[in-house]
Amino acid sequence: MKILLNRCMLAFVLFLSITASAQDKLLTLEDITYQNPALFPARVSQLQWIGDTDSYAYAKKDAIYKVHAKRGSESLLLDLDMLNSQMHHHGFDSLKRLPRLSFKDGSSCNFSAKGNYYSYNFKSNQLKKYNSLPKEAGTIELNEKTGWAAYTQDNNIYISESGEPIAITSDGSDTIVNGQTVHRNEFGIHKGLFWSPAGSKLAFYRKDESKVSDYPLVNVDARVASVENTKYAMAGMSSEEVTLGVYDLHSGNTVFMKTGEPKEQYLTSVTWGPKGQFIYIALLNRDQNHLKLNQYNANTGAYVKTLFEEKHPKYVEPENHLYFLPNNDDQFVWISERDGYNHLYLHSVSDGAQIKQLTSGDWVVTDMMGFYGKKDNLIYFRATKESPLQKNIYYINLDKEGIHRVSPEEGTHSGRVSKSGEFIIDIYSNFETSRVYQLVNNKAEQIRVIKKDTQPLKDYQLGDMQMIDLKAEDGTVLKARMLLPINFDKTKKYPAIIYVYGGPHAQLITNSWLGGAGLFLNYLAQQGYVVFTLDNRGSANRGRDFEQAIFRDLGHYEVDDQMVGVNYLKSLEFVDPERIGVDGWSYGGFMTISMLLKNPGVFKVGVAGGPVIDWQYYEIMYGERYMDKPQDNPEGYKSANLLNYVDQLDSKLMIIHGTMDPVVVWQHSLVFLKEAVAKDKLIDYIVYPGHEHNVRGKDRAHLYRKIVDYFNSNL
Repeated sequence: MKILLNRCMLAFVLFLSITASAQDKLLTLEDITYQNPALFPARVSQLQWIGDTDSYAYAKKDAIYKVHAKRGSESLLLDLDMLNSQMHHHGFDSLKRLPRLSFKDGSSCNFSAKGNYYSYNFKSNQLKKYNSLPKEAGTIELNEKTGWAAYTQDNNIYISESGEPIAITSDGSDTIVNGQTVHRNEFGIHKGLFWSPAGSKLAFYRKDESKVSDYPLVNVDARVASVENTKYAMAGMSSEEVTLGVYDLHSGNTVFMKTGEPKEQYLTSVTWGPKGQFIYIALLNRDQNHLKLNQYNANTGAYVKTLFEEKHPKYVEPENHLYFLPNNDDQFVWISERDGYNHLYLHSVSDGAQIKQLTSGDWVVTDMMGFYGKKDNLIYFRATKESPLQKNIYYINLDKEGIHRVSPEEGTHSGRVSKSGEFIIDIYSNFETSRVYQLVNNKAEQIRVIKKDTQPLKDYQLGDMQMIDLKAEDGTVLKARMLLPINFDKTKKYPAIIYVYGGPHAQLITNSWLGGAGLFLNYLAQQGYVVFTLDNRGSANRGRDFEQAIFRDLGHYEVDDQMVGVNYLKSLEFVDPERIGVDGWSYGGFMTISMLLKNPGVFKVGVAGGPVIDWQYYEIMYGERYMDKPQDNPEGYKSANLLNYVDQLDSKLMIIHGTMDPVVVWQHSLVFLKEAVAKDKLIDYIVYPGHEHNVRGKDRAHLYRKIVDYFNSNL
């Protein structure tokens, strides 16, 4: 295979060496597995703004305290005894711990306990139970404005005002699913119930899976193993058919939006108009290359108009709803990659036209935080404007030009903005900082530190970390991270483990605590390995072209880019080129095996968990976005099919799979095992009975030990 990196390209390598303090403690697999709190950054519980005020709340020892942002004055807001006093007064069961609160306004909050929903006014010290749901309630969507709750049970939808359920669907079955997520949670979809702004209507997804194949998952817990079927539509096969219904609480009637044909399309970005008269749906065709943002009449279901269309030869991927301007029902913000990077656009409802592009540049908006300020004219968002490794908090003023950064330090930031837009609770980490909570203003000035950096690993031995820039064959900059073994001696030769994911919607190299490496990779460095990770083309937060480079040809450019990293490792005097291993899960499992089979003679060991082997066995929504249908891209599927390369295996390989995996179904690794036997290739294989797409709980300790032992024994 063509080698993409040579020594003359090393001039492009940029080192940023972050040296950990050398202490005497070592990480243990038990601490990592069971998430020993002492090893992780301290958190501030229930940190949030109190309604629309400039005061924030936080929890400490079963009490909630209120802090004024500007003055810093602190007072007790409520505690467990105060709540229980009111619970007893109204004949409700006592609470054993402080519940999670959400603040309605500056004087009251809501919480739930044991299926009951309460409102508590902390100024008048009054408690009220406003709703109650059955234990069987599945997906729940509350409307805190009205007190109504919508929930699912047995694939039907019910609503409740005060505990008395009202059924709004009755056709739920094994093939008809109401009110739950659809399209396998792709396209930013994370729920299936949508209250209208006034709470008088409820929109819901209805999913018809009658044409989708049943896929057997085998439960071995019973004496006679049983089959638990799941609906799984593989690439190129029949898919689910989704519609959107709207139930009117006043009339009791349901209408379905007339989204038309073909039925195998994606209903994304579901958004209510501000007055509840219209509902907006971004219709995406099954090929995922043509989007129409449509307006529908919520009372009749009638199609009103198409606001605009987006097309791309590869794919269009909507991941956000519409953000209507609070003071202008005719304008909304749309997030799109139409110029090559994810940015904010202001559109008109009346004619759908783009009014202006609000952000632009060779960087991406990762998420929109909302509208703030006295006029609601400040749009806060997070973006990679400073660096693809960072996420900072910014705002723009709809009435003025310019982008304003409010997060002072470099790193990865998240935040909560006060309604006034003046104050931001900024939570960040970076290479040197595990986590800091601070209050800043919109001029990026620190007002106070809410929680200092605790440096939980300050007493542990950690190897040095280096951040590296490499270049792919086409000149694309590739970000990489290397962890050196503890007590590193540059005169020695060390084995190297490449930890890989490599697929879309993931970024492993970040300016965050531990560089995004996590504890297990640092544990491997403690065991004497050089641990290397590279974000290849196809991974997230580098723009549309960077991600779409892999379209219809998975396992090609990703592997080429990973080989840039491999050849960089081989150029280092302290890396033993005869002892390089690879480890990855899911897409990373696919990458691990791809790297081994497409580069014989390079790697000594590979560990692949939950690997995709043949993309025709993978589900439609994700698989067809990146590969199209098998019948439309036979050469791409053939090239990516790892069964075609089994005879190239000359490394030690261990494959790991959960027997109940509903994402990368067990069939993937089983057919690979079958082909390996047919080709007389010896591989090691372990399954985790009952586990799904990852190994969780106490069995994860076994998984970690198995991986470490495999590398120790063979690398």
